[in-house]
Amino acid sequence: MHGAFYANHAADKADVVIGIGNRFDDRAMGRFQDFNPNATIIHIDIDPAEIGKNFKTAVPIVGDVKTVLASLVEEVQPNTHAEWLRWIDQMRLDHPSFIVPPGNTMTVQYVVSQINEATRGDAVIVTGVGQHQMWTGQHYTFRFPRQLISSGGLGTMGFEVPAALGAAMARPDKAVWSICGDAGFQMTSQELATIIDQRVPVKLAIMNNGFLGMVRQWQELFYDNNYVSVDTRESTCQPDFLKLAEAYGMKGIRIMQKQDVRAAIDEAIAHNGPVLLDFQVEAEGNVWPMVPAGASLAETLDHPATTAKGARS
Repeated sequence: MHGAFYANHAADKADVVIGIGNRFDDRAMGRFQDFNPNATIIHIDIDPAEIGKNFKTAVPIVGDVKTVLASLVEEVQPNTHAEWLRWIDQMRLDHPSFIVPPGNTMTVQYVVSQINEATRGDAVIVTGVGQHQMWTGQHYTFRFPRQLISSGGLGTMGFEVPAALGAAMARPDKAVWSICGDAGFQMTSQELATIIDQRVPVKLAIMNNGFLGMVRQWQELFYDNNYVSVDTRESTCQPDFLKLAEAYGMKGIRIMQKQDVRAAIDEAIAHNGPVLLDFQVEAEGNVWPMVPAGASLAETLDHPATTAKGARS
């Protein structure tokens, strides 16, 4: 749904699609009836109930992916598809999907990219649900299994704080960063008490845009900017997060300017205990690319800056 533009179009035009342990649901495939009708689908899954549930499967393979792939590799003959690869490479160049916006505005994309650089891509990352979750998937470089802890398709706002606590308890050898939404964070912020009590050195990075970000994005794009129950900036429903941290005896840092982002991250890393960081990010940024609900992968919406550039050229 927020995957790379070129990858969505490649999946829509490939003659063979191999699904490895995926659900073939609408979040991955877009509108079912218009997904690549000419593709031969091979589906590998440990759960037979998933195979053929939404798409006609030419080659169903039930088994553990680790075992199945090892066997399949021996059966595949090397081949070249130069034209196909050139087309994908050109699509990638023409549509650079995961953009860190330039300029002086502090964006979530920039903050996540800086956390990635500062941790050298080696931290366990825990997210809540919404825009920050998508941007984390786009801009953090994951390097080992179980490095990203997220509620996935369950869409559980508030997951980030207790899950980060659990991840830090399970992996005391790793730095654990929770990338939080300002709304979801409030749903389970009482777990700060446990974090302090157990002396768990988790870092909580709140992407504070003053909105229910993903809901606001949909209201902007599909409901003519009719914002309903998503703006927390001028209401009493958002607390002062630094005072909340202070109330629990936790170090808190508020970041107002883009040029202060890296220094704050480094300060949090250097601190020997838990840290709450309140990043006052861009209020109305949107996640791109995007497949609208009910659309096909071929109808993926590109980043407006890329679209405008393509129109001018």
